[in-house]
Amino acid sequence: MKIYVLDTDIAGFVQSKNPIVLSHIKALTEDDSVVTTIVTFDEDLGGWLPACRRATDGASRAQAYIRLQRGLDFYREMLCLPFDDVAAGIFDDFRKQKLRIGTNDLAIAAITLSVNGVLVTRNRVDFQKISGLVIEDWTT
Repeated sequence: MKIYVLDTDIAGFVQSKNPIVLSHIKALTEDDSVVTTIVTFDEDLGGWLPACRRATDGASRAQAYIRLQRGLDFYREMLCLPFDDVAAGIFDDFRKQKLRIGTNDLAIAAITLSVNGVLVTRNRVDFQKISGLVIEDWTT
């Protein structure tokens, strides 16, 4: 059994029903799990809410709220792993190592390691800097 943790980009591909990413999901066994993180939800929500607030007319507001609704529906069905005490400890270790990676990416990596998961990402450049983190790119 493997736990595949989707980062924010890959979660977006799933939401937009990217056929290549979906084919990887369909190829998994019943014992495998596809999840994401609370950090990914935070990143998505952080983009959707301002878009709703910035909309200047009814049509653009409607589009923004449609996207927000689709995102809400996606995350209702997706298990979001927490940033718990174990992940926080791993995250703090990363910070001590002074890894040159964004804070949210460090948090997503910490959560993934805390569950011995496989991080699904296109961002190999940053995530391969993290020792012990298993990554896969489902966009190819």
